Amino acid sequence: MAWRSSGSTNGALVANLASNGLIKSERVKDAMGGVDRGHYAPAFAYDDSPQVVGFGATISAPHMHASACESLLPFLKPGAKVLDIGSGSGYLTHVLAELVKPSGKAVGIDHILGLVELANNNMKKSHEGTALLNDGSARFVKGDGRQGFPEDAPYDAIHVGAAAAELHDGLVDQLKKPGRQVIP
Repeated sequence: MAWRSSGSTNGALVANLASNGLIKSERVKDAMGGVDRGHYAPAFAYDDSPQVVGFGATISAPHMHASACESLLPFLKPGAKVLDIGSGSGYLTHVLAELVKPSGKAVGIDHILGLVELANNNMKKSHEGTALLNDGSARFVKGDGRQGFPEDAPYDAIHVGAAAAELHDGLVDQLKKPGRQVIP
């Protein structure tokens, strides 16, 4: 039950998501537990609800991030590449980078330059995030997510952070076979 999963700390939030059955695997629990949502949501960071991050954008509710990670998990092995479309404040891209390390890569793409800058700055708030950016395991780029990011394709997994009216062939072409794409 998502609405009962809020906590007073990041650890409490993740523990509640797990106890409510929204996080099922230890890998997702560890990755979300290791990325402090407080670095990515300016207010009510540990509430299990979407939060405004600026630029007319929101960070999704933590149970949505947990669901996306659990759905993509079979393709998020160490060394895998993952594309996060609509990366916003950078939280999920950081979690995905944790799930594919070592030697994996997570690319966050957003069409708003201010959000790309915000994501980079947010990720630098932790030593782990700074290390992932510095070694190239995570990066944020400005671009039209509907076109994907061919430069680093093919991807083992693609997460789309907003509803899509149609499946874009360019994204399918950038997905490894087998691979998995999650679109809400």
